[in-house]
Amino acid sequence: MEKIKVYDTTLRDGMQAEGISFSLEDKLAIVKCLDGLGLEYIEGGYAASNPKEMQFLTEAVKLNLKNSKIVAFGTTRRADYSVSDDISLNSMLKCKTQVATLVGKTWDMHVTDVLGCSLEENLTICSESVEYMKKHGMETLFDAEHFYDGYKKNSEYAMKVLDAAVQGGADVLVLCDTNGGCLAEEVYEITKIVCERFGDLMIGIHAHNDTDCATANSLAAVRAGARHVQGTINGLGERCGNANLCVVIPNLSFKMGFDVISPKSIKSLTEVSRYVFEVGNLAPVMNMPYVGGSAFAHKGGLHVDALRKSKYSYEHIEPELIGNERRFLISELSGKSTVLAELEKAKIGEDKELAKKILTRVQELENQGYQFESANASFHLLVKKIMGTYKPCFELVKYHTNVDKYATGELVTEATVKLIRPDGITEHVVGEGDGPVNALDAALRKSLVNFYPGIKDVHLIDYKVRVVNAKAGTAARVRVIIESRDKSSIWGTVGCSENIIEASWQALVDSVEYKVQKDMQDNCS
Repeated sequence: MEKIKVYDTTLRDGMQAEGISFSLEDKLAIVKCLDGLGLEYIEGGYAASNPKEMQFLTEAVKLNLKNSKIVAFGTTRRADYSVSDDISLNSMLKCKTQVATLVGKTWDMHVTDVLGCSLEENLTICSESVEYMKKHGMETLFDAEHFYDGYKKNSEYAMKVLDAAVQGGADVLVLCDTNGGCLAEEVYEITKIVCERFGDLMIGIHAHNDTDCATANSLAAVRAGARHVQGTINGLGERCGNANLCVVIPNLSFKMGFDVISPKSIKSLTEVSRYVFEVGNLAPVMNMPYVGGSAFAHKGGLHVDALRKSKYSYEHIEPELIGNERRFLISELSGKSTVLAELEKAKIGEDKELAKKILTRVQELENQGYQFESANASFHLLVKKIMGTYKPCFELVKYHTNVDKYATGELVTEATVKLIRPDGITEHVVGEGDGPVNALDAALRKSLVNFYPGIKDVHLIDYKVRVVNAKAGTAARVRVIIESRDKSSIWGTVGCSENIIEASWQALVDSVEYKVQKDMQDNCS
């Protein structure tokens, strides 16, 4: 199998996504995560942009990475500077990284209208900048900015810029679809011409997703001869994002037969995707191919029935290959096949009578406003209750919430929880929070953490409220869905009531109960 070198720019281009701001510690943690994935290059940022980027690059090169090279990013020299005086070039050198990526103009319009110099002068700038980095012993990649658009407008000049970078000693020519407006057939044809022109020199692709074609364009470039692919985890990036490495990598591996990362490493792809979402404080994209929570989720009864007979009937690969899992969505539309599949997954076995009871109960509860499609943990507990194997981890005596607002505008929220632990000890604690649900969560954890220490690892990552019967106005029933996670998994729980606090309490309790039972099962195994 031919090798594809993967270049991650999550910590530079991905940082330009709206709402993203990684701290220095966040970026260093992500570097270790990406190194574990086995990527060749990790781009750290624009060295000259701010002190944090410089500090990060300086710290990152000190990490004992096993697989990846840290890359400093910068621009070719300014037209009114020499290479020895240029701030961008010398900032990269100060970072002591092994690799430098220089972005240079290849579209004639950008040279004259944005850079403000002549076309010939830009060729000199590109050549001298690359040569300067090479003279300092750095592996140097040339990012040909706007290359595809530039080629379509003035192919002769765009190719001259690549020639200039090669004359300077560039190790890789990276063709950029910077505006993200190209389609796959254009990328293929243009990349093929470049690959034929430059023979054995490594050609790369850097695609943006403004037409939702970044993945397709990256694969097209590889088909045309590119062997270096750039992108970001989860497709993070400015505007519509960059090529999504969580999709590009498995497509190259499983669909096109290239050597990208090891089979062992690719099994951690789902975990890496979710980790970056969590560090970025973003909700995971459920329908993301390969790594999304819904990527292997099945709801239709006919589909589930077929899957029980053949795993390939409605899945294009095995979810385990990329660290994901098969899920069967339970709802009032589910047939017995869906419930039976869940029982098999839980290693309960095929019990059609039990499946019938579960399905009947699900239909009754969903008629009341519950929904189990996004509440796998609540469904798991429901099955145990119907089977008679459910053991609550505490007995509630009472809970109480109180919100005080002062004339100053200050809000103080407290929740009191009184419960009896399995060892007979009564806990009566107070928790504070930003609101009644947050305070209840704090009080519940505080009362149980000494007996069940595992719950300290639980984090609530999403909270959704939906009015079930809106016509009832303020007396309407509400459904609360809470998504929780610990160090290894994510689960959903549901509560439903006319009282939003009670609906939230139900979902909170299910989340804690599920975590406790999960830990007990893990300890037994």
